[in-house]
Amino acid sequence: MRVSRVIPHKELSAGVVVVHHDGEYYRLLALRSFDQWDFPKTLVPAGADPLQTALGELQDAAGITDPALHWGEDYRETVPFEDGQVSRYYLAQASDSDVVLRVPAGEAAQDYGYRWVTVAEAEDLLPPRLAIVLEWVVARLAGGHHQS
Repeated sequence: MRVSRVIPHKELSAGVVVVHHDGEYYRLLALRSFDQWDFPKTLVPAGADPLQTALGELQDAAGITDPALHWGEDYRETVPFEDGQVSRYYLAQASDSDVVLRVPAGEAAQDYGYRWVTVAEAEDLLPPRLAIVLEWVVARLAGGHHQS
């Protein structure tokens, strides 16, 4: 007897782990929405390219344009949530640490924020579900730059 296994539809969000080297450390951009910290990300519309969606959200949310994709277009996804949602993250480097934080219309500015954090700070700040992404970022940074 053959058993059919249905793979649940996955709702995909895409984002960018942006790094900036301050001369001593790589620092990662973390965004805060209310009391939740995450990397810049957004829901990928059906049929849209996840990388382009992620880069567009980075520009919209943080004002960062043309980050360098030194590590290629590789990505790491989170483990699916109970509802099937997955977040996919790419790795890119910003040319500087300038951020222009967007606050959604009708929202209070104090409910949003950002920080450039070291990996150690990110481990304490970010939710546990991002540990798998953070481990991937550390491995990529340790491996140096390369073009795909």
